[in-house]
Amino acid sequence: MNPSKYRSMRLSLVYALLLLLTGGPLFTACHYTRPDLEDEAMDPHTHDSLVYLYARHYTWNTNLELREDSISIAYLPVKERYCTLYKGDKVVVAEFAVHPEDSRDTVWVKLAHSQEEQGWISERELLRAFVPTDAISQTIYFFTHTRVPYYILFFGFVAAAACFMVVRRRRLPLGFFTDDSLYPLCLCLLVSLVATCYKTMQHFRPDLWLHFYFNPTLSPFHVPFVVSLFLASLWLFIVVLLATLDDLFRRLPPVEALSRLPALASGCILCYFFFLLTIPIYIGYAALALFVWVFLKRLYAALFLARYRCGRCGYRLRAKGVCPRCGAVNE
Repeated sequence: MNPSKYRSMRLSLVYALLLLLTGGPLFTACHYTRPDLEDEAMDPHTHDSLVYLYARHYTWNTNLELREDSISIAYLPVKERYCTLYKGDKVVVAEFAVHPEDSRDTVWVKLAHSQEEQGWISERELLRAFVPTDAISQTIYFFTHTRVPYYILFFGFVAAAACFMVVRRRRLPLGFFTDDSLYPLCLCLLVSLVATCYKTMQHFRPDLWLHFYFNPTLSPFHVPFVVSLFLASLWLFIVVLLATLDDLFRRLPPVEALSRLPALASGCILCYFFFLLTIPIYIGYAALALFVWVFLKRLYAALFLARYRCGRCGYRLRAKGVCPRCGAVNE
């Protein structure tokens, strides 16, 4: 086979794979596979528990933790008697009640803090005030419903501004933006993909996100495609981050490598928040497609155009001659 045709076929396969990964969430059904609830051999209690799980995203014996300062639950059927729970108190879902005629809320949930402290609360208040006790759900709440994202965004802007001022005053290269390593660019692409999947679920499929929030997992298998892509991108981000740090400290002196970390962090942070803000208005999808095209262009140049490396610094070269980085002559 002609080498040029073989390279073209390989590049086409790479394009098709990345197109599937980025465009798949838009064309793939996003739902969890439900068990057969019509099975007559199923225990009635298990049947009802599964019905509540897929209808309300939580079910009996779900453990929750109060995040607000305090909240009152009613001792029904006796009216005007309440039990007060305080921040950090843990409860378990004990029972459901549906009241279609209730003007306040149609679904009420009985919570049990102890044998003596049990009461009812509307589902709307429960979803607002309580968080699942699972560590993954707690982490999601921490980065979604607190001010931590604003602090991270502020750090990203400060780091980007500081790097820009240093580059402008000392006329230094832009670090990994002009480097031949693909790891930092791949890292930013994975961050963008994580933000795209996260905001797609949260904005366009809130029921899917709520189910993942109450039933989290770190496995990208046996979950809807967009959730699988979200989790796979997170794992790949960790792997590529370690590879990026290893490549950075292996090729550069420690001081210079450390000086590039703020630029790397600010690039990832700004990419994450850019896609987080632009996905609801669909601009983020076009930006992600453009990002993938830029990455593929750099990947093609690294795999097929830059066939040589500088003997002194290891920079990729398209042809033998003077290295543009260190000035060494390669013959």
